[in-house]
Amino acid sequence: MKKAILIVGLVASLIACNKNEGKSGSLKTAYIDTAEILEKYEKFKAEDEKFKVKSEEMGRPLEAKVKAFQMEAQSFQQNAQVRGPQWAQQKGAELSQREQQLGVEQNALLQQLQEEGSVLRDSIIKEVRVFIKDYGKKKGYDYIYGTGDAATILYSKETYNITGEVLKELNEKFKASDKKETKATEKK
Repeated sequence: MKKAILIVGLVASLIACNKNEGKSGSLKTAYIDTAEILEKYEKFKAEDEKFKVKSEEMGRPLEAKVKAFQMEAQSFQQNAQVRGPQWAQQKGAELSQREQQLGVEQNALLQQLQEEGSVLRDSIIKEVRVFIKDYGKKKGYDYIYGTGDAATILYSKETYNITGEVLKELNEKFKASDKKETKATEKK
């Protein structure tokens, strides 16, 4: 009885292996270097540049407050001896409180910028994933793997690397949509 079960199990394994081998031979696979996509995708570069400008603009009021605080702190050091210890103690407490407030404002601004940057990056990554999925369907791929920051491939022949092709099409799509947006803005 044990021999019969063993033989049936062995036959089933061989049949399963043969089916998988037949399928794997016809699979069309490729991989994409995701780090390279993010590094060279023109939309990502353009949005990153816009974000840097926005973050600089958002930081200017805080920078002005910090400079004013620094000037007041220098003035405090110069006037502390002239005005006496009681004035120095009172003014020092005020400056310490303002310094803490500036720190809280700076942390809030940094947190806001990190959140906005994360949302921007995530939306672009989502867009790229959708593009790759459509690209894979259009080109008849069974699997497209990703390498780079979150490597899912330890080795592959370079012939399976389609990063350049995908990047080219992504950038062409972005340029076309960017031109449409520019023309629409100019008409307004």
